[in-house]
Formats: sequence, C-alpha cells, structure tokens
Amino acid sequence: MQSYDLAEGSLRALNQALHDLKGLTNMTDWEVLNPRGAHAIAAGLDAPVTVHVRGSTGYYCAGMNKQATVHIHGSAGPGVAENMMSGTVIVEGDASQYAGATGRGGLLVIKGNASSRCGISMKGIDIVVHGNIGHMSAFMAQSGNLVVLGDAGEALGDSLYEARIFVRGSVKSLGADCIEKEMRPEHLALLEELLRRGLADHKARPEEFRRYGSARRLYNFSIDNASSY
Repeated sequence: MQSYDLAEGSLRALNQALHDLKGLTNMTDWEVLNPRGAHAIAAGLDAPVTVHVRGSTGYYCAGMNKQATVHIHGSAGPGVAENMMSGTVIVEGDASQYAGATGRGGLLVIKGNASSRCGISMKGIDIVVHGNIGHMSAFMAQSGNLVVLGDAGEALGDSLYEARIFVRGSVKSLGADCIEKEMRPEHLALLEELLRRGLADHKARPEEFRRYGSARRLYNFSIDNASSY
C-alpha cells in the first residue's frame, strides 16, 4: 500500500500523484494519513484504485470521482462525492451539506447522518444513508436512487424528476410535486440490491421502507400550478 502523510507533504502533490495513476498502474492501494479536514482530497480521480483516508475531510472529498473507491475513515465536509461519475465513496461517519450533489453514477455510502440537500440534482448516482438526512434532500433530483434508513427532513424531493427515494423512517414533509408511491415487487428487488451494495442489508429489510417519487405535475407549465413554480 502506498502511504501519503499530509502532515509532511502537500495536498497538491498528493492529488497530482493520484491523477498520474490514470492508465495502467500496479499502485492500486493508497492511504492518506492526517487529512485534518483538508479540502478536495482525492478529487478528480480516474483510475481503478482504492484510497483510504484515515480521518475526517473538508470540502469536496472524492469529487468528480471516476472508477476509484475512496473510503473515508471519519466524517466528510460539504460536497463529498460531488458530481461523481462512477466508482464508490464510503463515509464511515457523517456527511455535511449536499453530499453526492449532481452525481451522475457510482455509489455513495454514508454510514452516519447526512445534512441538508443530500443528493441535490442527482443525475444517476445511488446514495445509501444509514442514518438521517436533512431538509431539501433530493431537490431537483433527476435520476438515480436515494435510500435512507433513518428519517428525512423537510421538503424531501422538492421539484423531483425521475429519481427514486426510499425512506425507512419518518418524513417531516414532502417538497413540491413529491408524493408517496406504491412499493411494487420490482422496487423491493431494487432496494434489496441497493441495501446490499450500500453495506446496510443487515440493518433493514426492503419491506420496512416507503417509496417517494414525482407526481409529474411540474413537467409542463400550467396556470393552475403557478404558485408551485
């Protein structure tokens, strides 16, 4: 395993070394020591490598991730896995605001709680949160899946498109055009797979969740809905 200590080296040098892995490499296992809340750790990766970050991180850790697995052994600041394309990001602790924002693919696992706007404008990413999520989560979410084993805050799924939301606990309120939907067999099968991939299959069963999605009333302008726009 390649080890890099941010108490001794610069963040710029670390990220450059990780970016240089694009293409063929046998340096596939890395660990980052003493992150001490630094921003943009392991951002922009594009190689099938595994990076263990031994501590908590600042803004945009693992942002724009492609192919890589980034495992944060601590909590993550705002924008973890923002705009990720593929790969896996695991947060052992809590995540701050807009975790997984605009994500287009891959899997984000948060073993603690997520703050407000989790999954905002998600475009294909799968997000599994073992704890609770804050207000305005999945705002304008377009596609992908958000799974929450705990509770959800206010305005869940506001202005939702075709993303699917599964919540095991309570929902404080639903946002504009977000409604509860029937949980059909295909959704139970999908959720079972998401719980397995999200390392939560031992904590919950698909039958314990409710599904939320778009009522599709805001797709086209209607004068009757003017107050909702």
